[in-house]
Amino acid sequence: MILAVALFMENMDSTVIATSLPAIAEDIGTSPIALKLALTAYFVSLAIFIPISGWMADRFGSTNVFRAAIGVFMVGSICCAFSNSLETFVLSRFLQGVGGSMMTPIARLVLLRATPRNELVAATSWLSVPALIGPLTGPPVGGFLTTYLTWHWIFWINVPIGIIGILAATKFLPKSEPRTPRPIDLFGFLLTSIAFAGIIFGLSVISLPAIPVATGYVAVAVGAAAALLYLRHTRRAAFPLLDPKLFQRRFFRTTVVGGFFFRIGIGAFPFLMPLMLQLTFGLTPFESGMTTFVTAFGAIMSKVLAERVYARFGFPRTLTACAVLGVVFLGINGLFTPQTPHLLIMFCLFLGGVTRSFFFTGVNVFGYADVDETEASQATVISAVAQQISIALGVAVAGGLIEFTSRLHGGAPNLGDFHIAWFVVAGIAAISALFFWRLPPDAGADVSGHRARPLPVKPDPIA
Repeated sequence: MILAVALFMENMDSTVIATSLPAIAEDIGTSPIALKLALTAYFVSLAIFIPISGWMADRFGSTNVFRAAIGVFMVGSICCAFSNSLETFVLSRFLQGVGGSMMTPIARLVLLRATPRNELVAATSWLSVPALIGPLTGPPVGGFLTTYLTWHWIFWINVPIGIIGILAATKFLPKSEPRTPRPIDLFGFLLTSIAFAGIIFGLSVISLPAIPVATGYVAVAVGAAAALLYLRHTRRAAFPLLDPKLFQRRFFRTTVVGGFFFRIGIGAFPFLMPLMLQLTFGLTPFESGMTTFVTAFGAIMSKVLAERVYARFGFPRTLTACAVLGVVFLGINGLFTPQTPHLLIMFCLFLGGVTRSFFFTGVNVFGYADVDETEASQATVISAVAQQISIALGVAVAGGLIEFTSRLHGGAPNLGDFHIAWFVVAGIAAISALFFWRLPPDAGADVSGHRARPLPVKPDPIA
């Protein structure tokens, strides 16, 4: 429950901001599409600092870093509340990302080290239930505060939550076990920082009308060059910051790469849906929040059954089915119009939340099925970096598609622009199913508890 405070704060914060984007943009004098740079800044910050979160936990103690991260996140929230321009809001979100980069990865690392493998699915499910209360309460709370008070209050609510988390961690979390961290790869940290920041920032800038497009292309090129230099650096470094050798493990490689494509599509959801409901359906932020909150409610419902479903059908078949269904309920958003019955929209969002939650519960555990305990820190960091980059790409792709299609018809984004974006991001997410479909049925059985049924023995005709 204490570790879940970090996930609760992050998830509620992201859904609250997504619901309030139009109101924030109007107040600080920018467009909702341009304001996606603030979302991207947060993801850039996560991608830069997550790689050193494992080293920080081993060097200074996981509990100490966990508490400090919550404090930094709170300070970033306060700065967001005082922001009065796009520039200050982006910088404040970047500061929030510094805290977020340490909170969630360290919480998952503590859970992974303290939980037996055959209980990881159940433990991950229960860890996620309190965290999912954030997306459940975020849209209606954020919509209510934005509609009836002011958007600034959506950041103040992080302060009491963060204080409770720090006090609880201080009193109840055990002192960190002594560990000898790997020597920190400072040159690798520099290269990965340039790579992740350049690529994610560049993709976002390319679609921003307020910044020259050439700046975005240069940033992407610099980021890609830094990534290639880092891969070359890992061949010579004794302890690379992110060790690519872990990708030699099939299960880990499958979850990172397959999950990457799925999260690109899902990462676009909290950006596209509130904007579509408010800009083209004419809903208020509160009405938009009361519509999208059912997604998190469906996710919570799935956690009760996740352990039994994965034990019954195994990781490969369940993940493949959930990926396909998740893509279906992602793409179906491209068929909604203001004339679509509101209850039907909410029902589809609920089912989408169920399928996506099943997928994320499994993929967050399956990747560690062939990873040793000594590699847990590296695996956690690499997975977290890949997750944040893919989500950031989802926001960048969705925003870029809307900006591009709206320029074609020379006006503000319309419903057709959103429909095209939904179909494209759903197509990208569909690629993920191919990675899990190719796995043997009993892959990761020691973690899920699944035992594949033996094939029937045919009688020997000679006998």
